[in-house]
Amino acid sequence: MWLRRSRCLVVLTLACVPGVVRGLGQARISLEAIDLDATLSLDRLATQLATKRVVFIGETHDRYDHHLTQLEIIRRLHQTDPDLAIGVEYFQQPFQPQVDDYIARRTNENEFLRSAEYFQGWGYDYRMYAPIFRFAREQHIPVRALNVPTALPSAIFKSGIAGLVTANRVDAKLSEQQRAYLPKEIVPADEDYKSRLRTAFAAHGPAKPDAFDHFVEAQLVWDEGMAESAAAYLTANPGRRMVILAGSGHLAFGSGIPKRLERRTHATYAIVLNSGENVEPHMADYLVLGKKEELPPAGVLGVTLEEKCGFEEKNGSEQKNGCRIRSLSPGGAAEEAGLKKGEVLLEVDGQPIHGMADLRTALWEKRPGDRVQLSVRQKPRAGTTRSYAIELTAPATPPGKS
Repeated sequence: MWLRRSRCLVVLTLACVPGVVRGLGQARISLEAIDLDATLSLDRLATQLATKRVVFIGETHDRYDHHLTQLEIIRRLHQTDPDLAIGVEYFQQPFQPQVDDYIARRTNENEFLRSAEYFQGWGYDYRMYAPIFRFAREQHIPVRALNVPTALPSAIFKSGIAGLVTANRVDAKLSEQQRAYLPKEIVPADEDYKSRLRTAFAAHGPAKPDAFDHFVEAQLVWDEGMAESAAAYLTANPGRRMVILAGSGHLAFGSGIPKRLERRTHATYAIVLNSGENVEPHMADYLVLGKKEELPPAGVLGVTLEEKCGFEEKNGSEQKNGCRIRSLSPGGAAEEAGLKKGEVLLEVDGQPIHGMADLRTALWEKRPGDRVQLSVRQKPRAGTTRSYAIELTAPATPPGKS
């Protein structure tokens, strides 16, 4: 693993030379260079980072090696100063009690994931994050859920912040409690940040005229909300340092969370980004050059469940009693065991199943060859209930199936 100051990254730009003949492609080159042998050890990096109150470590969410880097830096910072907290993008602020319960060992991992609605609100393979959370639990390191409720930026993307606070345009699905997480102060995005956001926005295809402005506002609520949450914790704990883990887009150049946190706390900070990003000067204080690592294959059942589970009784009440199988992967473990489309999956290893999130929670740590016990009923409200002992297989299905 190599680490280097990203203020010295190689950058090549082309500037047209006035007066040249059109079509000749003549250009002036502007160049900055680095010495590839001028690296820092991880221990030296940690020593330098330890002089800052806040350390931001960016990631590409599905890069396992990025999360391994985050953990190694956290380990070393904790050795230097145990009075450390970790702030994460992966959980929403309303679920702070559930995060606290897990760190305090009052719940186990599956209870934590289910109660904090991890697979509904975030959904990336939890095996990438588990080592970080387990280390925090072992070392009694507080973990702060920094993110705003998912429904909040989604509603702002639809109608803008003005629409959110105008009674006639408020998204009916957004509760008063969720609306309460709107940051108290939102500073407009600088032009460079808006330019980077426009690149990401363009990937979504054609949109309404005001859609980009709403997209920027949603991003600002995201950034300001996480900065406000971290600032509140740092203010309440003046002697404590914090490592903040978030997507690199929220951290690069300091435009997202870092400068908005600094505005609230005046805390010193450093930004560490992982390789794999589009590298530009001044995007971070340090860049980690690491080899891409892959998780081992997960064990999968090969079923997709209906989005709406539970079954309405005649009196209008809804019974959360299993979830109907929508499809099975051809040749997958479930099909080979004899499960059928339309049957109702009730339990996996004794854990009730009320949707895909429950199924993913039950299976997240399983590997190919592991056996699970299923309880399945033929029909939603009646029919024979059968038990199966099924050996999971390696993934052979598109993302989204478990």
